[in-house]
Amino acid sequence: MDDEMWQIRLGELDEKMGVRILEESPEKVVATMPVVGNRQSLGLLHGGAMVALAEAVGSWAALKYASRQGKAVVGVDINATHHASVRTGAVTATATALRLGRRICSHEVVITDDGGRRLCTARISNLVVSRQ
Repeated sequence: MDDEMWQIRLGELDEKMGVRILEESPEKVVATMPVVGNRQSLGLLHGGAMVALAEAVGSWAALKYASRQGKAVVGVDINATHHASVRTGAVTATATALRLGRRICSHEVVITDDGGRRLCTARISNLVVSRQ
């Protein structure tokens, strides 16, 4: 995999949540997830599901970047602000690079509903490490 960009492979949780990749690059990863199957007991999209989606797309983007140098990444920080929720449809998460450095990658993740309304804003930072 040295100098070759890693390709996204869904993990078990991603599969259970119904995540689908629409676009992938180190600078930007876009994925969708259905609301149904990811709701909490009041029928709203679960905030934890949004954070899990944000962590996935941000980490994938960072790993795509690091893989070109034969490196890997580990998450060191994630935070999220929930602005609104939704009961039906799908959500789209877009991770955009804020900084792609030698040691740290940071991405902003914006999650929107089918109408483009912002539901969540997250920021994730990943440490670039040697692959073991």
